[in-house]
Amino acid sequence: MATVHQLTPARAPTLEPMVRLVAGDLNQVNAVILDRMQSEIPLIPELAGHLIAGGGKRMRPMLTLASARLVGYTGARHHRLAAAVEFIHTATLLHDDVVDGSDLRRGKRTANIIWGNAASVLVGDFLFSRSFELMVEDGSLKVLKILSGASAIIAEGEVNQLTAARRVDLGEDRYLDIIDAKTAALFAAACRIAAVVAERPEGEEAALAAYGRNLGIAFQLVDDAIDYVSDASTMGKDAGDDFREGKMTLPVILAYARGDAEARSFWKAAIGGHRIADTDLAEASDRIRTTRALDDTLARARHYGQRAIDALGLFPACPAKDAMVEAVEFAVARAY
Repeated sequence: MATVHQLTPARAPTLEPMVRLVAGDLNQVNAVILDRMQSEIPLIPELAGHLIAGGGKRMRPMLTLASARLVGYTGARHHRLAAAVEFIHTATLLHDDVVDGSDLRRGKRTANIIWGNAASVLVGDFLFSRSFELMVEDGSLKVLKILSGASAIIAEGEVNQLTAARRVDLGEDRYLDIIDAKTAALFAAACRIAAVVAERPEGEEAALAAYGRNLGIAFQLVDDAIDYVSDASTMGKDAGDDFREGKMTLPVILAYARGDAEARSFWKAAIGGHRIADTDLAEASDRIRTTRALDDTLARARHYGQRAIDALGLFPACPAKDAMVEAVEFAVARAY
């Protein structure tokens, strides 16, 4: 009988099983990243290295590597492709921090604060270009289609989020569309390409894509929740950034929908950018808790996390599968 995995870990989950599983492969990926971020223009590796070496978990490339283990791939193509995934992710972070005017990323000053917006945007463009070089070198049109398609979807998601900013009437469906595009698309692609290079059946491709997509949605839901309950040392960014930027994330969408006239007046002022002091953030956090918007956001995260775990059902039990299940549990548990 197949093992049924449920999102109820008996101990605090970690990424450590996945880190151990892919450690050797990740060293190869890091070597590719280090090599391909070099340039004769010193500012490029300096600025790129600030973020790439800045303490990120490398979760997306690790998912490519773990997925390759899951499907029994024994080649080396996934090393360069995992590096391409990380370059796409890093490029989007550089651009996002400029758009959002962020001051902190992973607990450090953002590149745009140190080097300026223009340099951050241009180095982000450089990293996107490097990612496409790596895809082309791989030689698979299918891989190129998957990763380039994900890059386009991410950009669409960011534009959708930009046009939705300070829109207090934003609905849950559009919010889910935004996070599906700006976060989940790359998670899905990172996992799916492992099945492609391993020449596995379409069903396994679809299962890995579903795992990545649902994990990505759960991951973003938790991120959006902890913006109201955590601090900079825990999050690696300033607490309340989403609040001050007028982002209608799910906790706010639910709190606004459940509020009375006075509460809705508060949210309209806050999301409109007129109430962004620390006391306003504290009030927002309190309203999110008392309406159970926080609890329900995290319940949705657990739902998508369970869907991610369920997507792995067709794969036999193995260390890679166990590590990928625990990665989901870790993503959700960050809020507790």
